[in-house]
Order: sequence, then structure tokens, then C-alpha cells
Amino acid sequence: MKSDVVRLFQTLPHDCGYFAGRIAQNLVIDPSAPRLGEVYGLALARGFRRAGGHVYHPHCGNCRACVPCRVEVQGFAPDRSQRRCRARNADLEVHIEPARFTLEYFDLYQRYLLGRHRGGGMDSPQAEDFSRFLYTDWSPTQFLELRCNGRLLAVAVTDVCAQGLSAVYTFYDPAETTRGLGTFAILSQLAWAAREGLPHLYLGYWIADHAKMDYKRRYRPLELLVRGDWVAFDRTEEQG
Repeated sequence: MKSDVVRLFQTLPHDCGYFAGRIAQNLVIDPSAPRLGEVYGLALARGFRRAGGHVYHPHCGNCRACVPCRVEVQGFAPDRSQRRCRARNADLEVHIEPARFTLEYFDLYQRYLLGRHRGGGMDSPQAEDFSRFLYTDWSPTQFLELRCNGRLLAVAVTDVCAQGLSAVYTFYDPAETTRGLGTFAILSQLAWAAREGLPHLYLGYWIADHAKMDYKRRYRPLELLVRGDWVAFDRTEEQG
């Protein structure tokens, strides 16, 4: 039926955000599609990702470095470093809250971008940028809060679908680097998914040997979407 067709658009070429000198393009599901919220979970399972109101997939002419990845929740067991991180943050309170704008969230978001991404083009956000980038009217988004004695230390922006949780973005207090809040946020999302009986935690795209993206290989069992099939990360390593 014509009403069941979802249109895909291809963006114009633009500078790659991961590799200097490379040109990137994305496929984007029609943002005006009336059933985008229903399609979104299925799109996750096919390697798409959400940024604001856009659901996209890298589609670069001469590069396939960005590989969709997800963690199998039931099989996950933390390694030694992750267990230490969990113990180091045992004093934190974890809360699941509706996605929304508050001055407390926005202050933390500003401090994170200024401390961690200075000069990256996002370090002077406006209030509307917060909402436009992190969630939208149709997205099934919730905020995982990490607090210490009531003080907000981190927020993990998380989409909740039948196919699993999707780790959209995490921002945290840049003064608390020794805690490993990014790692603890993922561990908390995995625990959340396990409680809800959800099969996967989607981590976006893995890029081999990229300093900012290769950390995802530490969450095992990890699966990669290779030529349309989800394959165990260990198998892809064996295949070279």
C-alpha cells in the first residue's frame, strides 16, 4: 500500500565528523512521515540512528567505516575495568525521567560541551538546541539521571523501543572525569534493559581504531551489522 511506503532522502555531501579530509553523506528517513515513531524501532534494527527528529544511516560513497553495533543484553558480563567503574560509582542514584528541558539539565549540558568539546561548534548551545538535538515530539525518549546526594552528575539520553534501548547521547559533569561516568551510564542502560527484558542496547556506530568510537568493543557480546546481518563481533575479528 502506498501509505506504508517510507521515503528515504540522501543528504548533500558534507565534511565527515570523524575523519579530516573525508566527505560524508547520510540516508535520512522522511522526517515528515506520519508514522515515523512506529518505524523508528524497526529502523534501529536495520542500522539507523536518531539525532533530533532525524533518523539516519551513513551512506558514504567510498567509505564504510561506520558500522552499526549493539550489545546483547542477556549475555553481557562486565570486564574487570567495568566492574571497578561500577564499584567507584556505587554511591550514585539512578533515576529514569521523562525527556524534557530544565535549567538544571541545560546547565550540565553547557558545562559538558564547554569542557569536553570546546571549539567543536556545539560549545555555545542555546536552549532550543538542547531540545532539537536530544529529543523530539515523536521520539520514545527518556533521561537516565545519575545523581550524588541529589546533585546531577550525568544524563544518558535513551530511546526505548521494543527492539531495545538506544544510547543516543550522554552528557556529564566534566569535573568528575575520574568516575568514568560515560562507562557507568552504559552499564546503567544495560541494567535498565535487563530489568525490562529488552534484548539489545544499541550503541550507534563502531569505527575500528578510532579513538572516540573504538571503546564500544569493550561491551561484549557485541554485534555488528554486516551486509544486512547482525554478526558477533568476535566473528568479524576472526574474518579480519
